Amino acid sequence: MARVQVFGVVGLVLAAAVTAGCSGATSGSGSSSSSGAASARGSGSGPAPTESNPPGDIPDNQAFVAYRPTGSAFTGFTVKVPEGWARTSQGSTTTFTDKLNRVQISAAATSSAPTVGSVTNQVVPQLRGQVPKFASPKVSTVPRKAGTAVLLTYQGDSTTDPVTGKVVRDAFERYAFYRQGHEVDLTLSGPVNADNVDPWRIVSDSFTWK
Repeated sequence: MARVQVFGVVGLVLAAAVTAGCSGATSGSGSSSSSGAASARGSGSGPAPTESNPPGDIPDNQAFVAYRPTGSAFTGFTVKVPEGWARTSQGSTTTFTDKLNRVQISAAATSSAPTVGSVTNQVVPQLRGQVPKFASPKVSTVPRKAGTAVLLTYQGDSTTDPVTGKVVRDAFERYAFYRQGHEVDLTLSGPVNADNVDPWRIVSDSFTWK
């Protein structure tokens, strides 16, 4: 009778070991499958998605300072730009940036004043080839304190942020001012749906010929 009990105990131990082994194999297989699926999802790469409604409002208490180009560039104008924004210059173009917003100022000598027709037929095709996902161009004339300007509004994608990898959908306002053989283009841009109507009006209305 004692021998029967020993065999019974051994049998139970072996059965338990087999059951645990099967359970461990099943669990390990499931974990590997789940990990592989997650890895497959994570390894996929593609173009960065465009953010449609990121932050970008310029603060209501933003101060503005007068800017006038110097050196060999055309210096016959001034315009107010947001104080404290980073400034870069290349040739006849000066750019002020802060986070997602930008003010770009370009000057050129030209024999004729810009018109709705010239901007539509010349500038729009040029920008279409330069601005990613260029869309919704509208050309009109608007009154400003310096005189009538040709306004081109459009949308486009920003360059990919090198840190976050994100792309922002931007709205652009391009004002073309002209006087006595000189054209100054003032381009204001920031995220679509950002409430920058007032700051952009301050900048565009501050443009003055000297």
